[in-house]
Amino acid sequence: MATFPTERLKGIIPFVCAADSGGFTAAAERLNLTSSAVSKSVARLERRLGVVLFERTTRSLSLTDAGRAFYETCTRILAELAEAEAILAAQKREPVGTVRVALPASFGRLCVVPVLVRFSAQYPDVRPQLLFTDRFVDLVEDGVDLAVRIGGPSVLPASLGQRFLGRERLIFCAAPAYLEKNGMPQTIDDLEEHACVVYGRPDGEQSPWSYAVADGQVGQCIVRPRIVAGDAEAQLAFVRAGLGIAQLATWLVRDDLKAGRLVTILDEAATDGLPLSLLWPVARQLTPKVHVLVEMLEAHLHIR
Repeated sequence: MATFPTERLKGIIPFVCAADSGGFTAAAERLNLTSSAVSKSVARLERRLGVVLFERTTRSLSLTDAGRAFYETCTRILAELAEAEAILAAQKREPVGTVRVALPASFGRLCVVPVLVRFSAQYPDVRPQLLFTDRFVDLVEDGVDLAVRIGGPSVLPASLGQRFLGRERLIFCAAPAYLEKNGMPQTIDDLEEHACVVYGRPDGEQSPWSYAVADGQVGQCIVRPRIVAGDAEAQLAFVRAGLGIAQLATWLVRDDLKAGRLVTILDEAATDGLPLSLLWPVARQLTPKVHVLVEMLEAHLHIR
């Protein structure tokens, strides 16, 4: 267990209060101390640190460059302590307040929103605020309480909590009308002779298709596309219309397969895709609104 000399904490609050108030006298009034006590506390802190924190004149008190840097660190630490206390106190309360949730566009609309509807009915005092985007948001910078993420780095900063939910299952599929007209491909190589509907990034780069091979490994291929779409639901619309073959996640096409609007092809080539995770800032993980939302999403999000 780490140990921290209590000496490091002495003088910080008088220093921050003096910086905020612009003088020792005003800080003393806020802290219910004498001006002399505040001045001596800051002086002892300066001696211990070996730097001058304030430029002092008879009429003003201003931070030095070193003082300004130390002030920013101290105020951040004090704010984090206050937030930690608020979070612990919140454990005794019911979920309440705004919860900002970042969602992948298609997966969010089709799979997460139905869970959030149930969540909102169960917790009427929580106000979900939804951000739909396929970019990886910075949770702390963007003020996001919880993110549902498909893909992303395997190693996350210590500031983020994570709950792994599983991996997508990727299958090849087409509309029956397309296959009646163009025939059923028997191998991955046969896809070169078919109209393919692929996902393309905004920079124009085409995402390769992954497929299982006999030895349990995963191969990749880039086909000549007929249609390139930067949105999974757009891919699905073209495939439903009988305009080609696509590799899509099962969570996207589950209903179409059940209804017979689409059929699977090259079943032996189906493979796992990107991981699905819940992410949240560690500093907020104990708040009731985030805790209950994580539990509900984990229980009801199914990507297979």
